Amino acid sequence: MSRRLLLAGGGHSHIEVLRRWALAPEPGIELVLLSPDRHAAYSGMLPGHIAGHYSHTDCHIDLDALCDAAGATRIATTVAGLDPLARRVIAGDGSTQDYDWLAINVGSTPATAGIAGSDRHGIAVKPVARFLAHWEELRAAALSAPRALELVVVGNGAAGVEVVLAMQRRIAGEGGRAHFTLVGDSPELLPAHPAAVRRRFAQKLKDRGIRLRMGLPVIRASAGLLKFADDSSLTFDEVLWITGAGAPAWPRTSGLECDERGFIRIDATLRSLSHPEVFASGDVAGMVDAPRPKSGVYAVRQGPPLHDNLRCALRGEPLREYRPQRRALALISSSDGSAVASYGPLSWQGEWVWRWKERIDRGFMARYRGNSDKN
Repeated sequence: MSRRLLLAGGGHSHIEVLRRWALAPEPGIELVLLSPDRHAAYSGMLPGHIAGHYSHTDCHIDLDALCDAAGATRIATTVAGLDPLARRVIAGDGSTQDYDWLAINVGSTPATAGIAGSDRHGIAVKPVARFLAHWEELRAAALSAPRALELVVVGNGAAGVEVVLAMQRRIAGEGGRAHFTLVGDSPELLPAHPAAVRRRFAQKLKDRGIRLRMGLPVIRASAGLLKFADDSSLTFDEVLWITGAGAPAWPRTSGLECDERGFIRIDATLRSLSHPEVFASGDVAGMVDAPRPKSGVYAVRQGPPLHDNLRCALRGEPLREYRPQRRALALISSSDGSAVASYGPLSWQGEWVWRWKERIDRGFMARYRGNSDKN
C-alpha cells in the first residue's frame, strides 16, 4: 500500500525536492504538489522581469514539467486550512487532501495586518502572478494617462527598493509618465544592510527622482489616500504593498505550534515542533535554534536538507540536522546595469556585481530546465 507525501506550496524548497526526486523516485510513495499556479516565480529575477531585462519564461519554473519528471501530481489549488489530527489539508477549492507526511512551503504574505484598509486598497507583491498581472495594467496606464500617475511603494527593504527602481526604469524607458514614492516605517532605508549600502541606494533613488518618506508607519489606506501615524497623509493613484513577511492565518488556527508572529516553529531537521509528520521550510517557517531573516536565499538552501529528511522520514531512518549559514550574500539590483553586493558589514558596487548576480540567477534557473542531471 502506497503512502502519500503532500507538498503544500510550490516554493523554492519544494522545487528542489521535486528536482531531486526526479533523479531517484522513492518506491511506494505517492507524491502530490498543491500549487495554484503552473509557473513558480524565482524571486531573485523578478525585479529584472519588471524592468524588462527578463521574459516571463526566464524567471519562472514550470512546476508541471518538474512534477512529470518526478512522477508527482500537481493539484491546482491553494491551502486554506489543516486538520493535523486527521492528517488532512483543507484546500482553497473546498476539497480535502489526505497525507501520511506533509511538507509546507507556501511562502509568506506582506505584513500589512496592522494597516486598516490594506486588504481593499492597493496590490500586494504576493501572490506574484496576481502582482505581475496588475503591474502590466499599471504600465499600460502610465503610457496612456493624461497626467503622471502617483505610484507609491510601501516597504523600504531590499524587495521594495529593487521593485520601485525597476518600475521607474521600465516606465521611463517606455515613455510613460509616473511619479514614485517609497514609504518605510523605519527612519533608514534598507535597515538590514550596512550604512554604505543605504547611502548608495539613497543616492540612486534621488538620482532617479524617486521620493522617500521614511520613519512613519502607515496606519490606514482608503481610496487614493494613505494615512500615517502622525495624521499626515499621502495621495496615490496606486499603492503597492512590499512590506516585510507576514504569516498566513491557517497554520496557527490549525493547531500547529507557531511563534508570536504566526510562523510554524521547526527544529533543526525542518520538522514541526508539535506534529512530527509535518515539515516546513522557507518564509512560512521559523527555525527555533537558528532564526534567520525571511529571504529566498534561505528557502533555496533548505531544499536539499528538506529532501533528505523527507526521505529519511519515509524510510524510518534518523533525521539529519541542518544548520543554515549565519550570513547570506545579498545582490541588490538597481535596474540600470549595475548592482550592489551586501555581506555583513561589507559592500561592493558596479556593473561587475550585476554580471555576477546574473550568472548566479541564470545558473539557478538552468537547474530546472532539462538539466536535472546536475546536483
